Amino acid sequence: MEDDTVLSFEEEITLISPDHLSFRPEERGKRMPPFYPCSPHDLGIRGERIAQEYLRRQNFRLVELSYRFGRGEIDIIAYEKDVLVFVEVKTRGSSATSSPEEAVTPVKQRQIRRIAEAYLFHRRLEDVKCRFDVLAILFDPGSGEYRIRHYRDAFE
Repeated sequence: MEDDTVLSFEEEITLISPDHLSFRPEERGKRMPPFYPCSPHDLGIRGERIAQEYLRRQNFRLVELSYRFGRGEIDIIAYEKDVLVFVEVKTRGSSATSSPEEAVTPVKQRQIRRIAEAYLFHRRLEDVKCRFDVLAILFDPGSGEYRIRHYRDAFE
């Protein structure tokens, strides 16, 4: 990505097939609808589920999902060791004209920071180390795989 003010660092790229995740239908005893066609909202929900599983496998401890404050939301709040991480998840299908991470604009970053400040204030977490990560997920319906790009400390 060319604009360093949007996202500064891509740490890892991983391919994960939905068949290898813990929410497989046969493990939960329920059927999941097919991956495509689906609405952008449904794709986003699936992306957040993939992100949650990915973070668990990376030894993050999830503490809040879909934390809402005012009109905004932080997708995932988790601890990685002693660092509180506010995670924005962006998911796109492979036919999308832009990459998922391009949606984390400076305006979106300011909104996430404001919500994080409210979270810290309401939880009385004044001296905790924090950072903002972005998980960009690209779904390929042909292979059924998700490509995950994890940007640690993506913005301040």
